[in-house]
Amino acid sequence: MIIADGLKGTDETLVPIDGEYVREAKIGRAIMDADILITLNHFKVHECTGMGGALKNIGMGCGSRAGKMEMHSSGKPYVDSDLCISCGACRKNCAHGAIAFVEKKAQIDHGKCVGCGRCIGVCPADAVQAAQDEAFDIVNRKIAEYTWAVVKDKPHFHVSLVMDVSPFCDCHAENDVPIVPDVGMFASFDPVALDVACADAVNRQSPCEGSVLARALAQGADASDYFSAVHPATNWRVGIEQAVRLGLGQEEYELISI
Repeated sequence: MIIADGLKGTDETLVPIDGEYVREAKIGRAIMDADILITLNHFKVHECTGMGGALKNIGMGCGSRAGKMEMHSSGKPYVDSDLCISCGACRKNCAHGAIAFVEKKAQIDHGKCVGCGRCIGVCPADAVQAAQDEAFDIVNRKIAEYTWAVVKDKPHFHVSLVMDVSPFCDCHAENDVPIVPDVGMFASFDPVALDVACADAVNRQSPCEGSVLARALAQGADASDYFSAVHPATNWRVGIEQAVRLGLGQEEYELISI
């Protein structure tokens, strides 16, 4: 196993894409060194993006630590002073002189900070944190642009497992029961069509009894789209539309059952 952006998340390649939201995508160096990309994704519902499929896992997953911050945040990192241990690693690694210590606690001058995120990667106490304040629609669009940066110059193939379709990101230790029964495995050279096919398949299922989805539908949520029913503030189709505009793939697909 290789940690694509290094042990501290700072080993990255800047990929120029001149996107609507991203000018240079910050991608883990080992990803960009690879000749071919084959992905295996767990398809689920997601609290920020509506759903987490191939686009989410490629774009967010392949971004370096600074890249992940860029997708999640509209602003710049900040320091949780309660966690700061005054080691000075952040100040030592800041190329812009944006970090100073006041009463033995790090502080970031946002007037000097360029949002590169290196301070996040080097902090041993996780005191330097991303703002996590970006609008959900823009997070989806940024993910599409990061995905484009990863796959645009190399052959790629993608497999998604529509199984244990959890209502939250897999990073949640407290995740609830699946919202629908297991559907199966989907695969495609087109990550956009793959995500749409997986989403359509989930929306055709009956909700699992006792799930977050079942409770939402019982309270009057829109049954035509399970993803927005679980997380009404999200719109997963925004990311699909952005990916299509970039030429990353298409929404139309032919489903071949095996």
